Amino acid sequence: MVILVAAVLAITSLGLKEKQTRNVEIDKMKQILSSVHIAATTADARALYEKYIVDSFVIDSKGEHIEGVKAFDVNVAVQVKRDTDSRQLPVFVCRLENGEQKYIIPLYGAGLWGPIWGYLAIDSDGNTIYGAYFAHQGETPGLGAEIEKTIFSDQFRDKHLFIAGDFKSIAVEKKGQKPIDGAEYVDAITGGTITSKGVQTMLSNSLVPYITFFKSLQ
Repeated sequence: MVILVAAVLAITSLGLKEKQTRNVEIDKMKQILSSVHIAATTADARALYEKYIVDSFVIDSKGEHIEGVKAFDVNVAVQVKRDTDSRQLPVFVCRLENGEQKYIIPLYGAGLWGPIWGYLAIDSDGNTIYGAYFAHQGETPGLGAEIEKTIFSDQFRDKHLFIAGDFKSIAVEKKGQKPIDGAEYVDAITGGTITSKGVQTMLSNSLVPYITFFKSLQ
């Protein structure tokens, strides 16, 4: 009886694991598409992803391609903890209906209560932000959790990563304040200061290794 129950549990676990893996993949596709303003459902996410994401690859901090590694499979949470020069850096290439090409970069960092992550879509000029998507694991509803709302992420559109040729990551500042280094900025979430600063740190830490790649697009 024990052996039979164990076998049933093992089969059930295997079946659920496969379903969970598919669900995680679909959710990731939806998030990537959201950064380029394409709304997808669980039913059509894979088809839309295959339609609009025309290429993906992994590079190093010198902008050179790393062969044998799939961008979709890279664990960004692990990579951001490594030294800049030793990271595997995924890039997803999106081609919109009008033929414009966008480069989507994954982000990962820490909020107040847990991890935060997202995707940033960059125009083909390697400088202008086209769209952004942010998510969190456990930020406070009505406060830090507001980073997942479009009222926050839409602020990033048309911001620039390079000022007078120098890379300056987007700052997240309390409303009415400006960064002293001249970087472009967005308004922080009211009452969500720590989460907002977490987004700022996440952007800088995640994007700095891509500087050479962004410059190559320019």
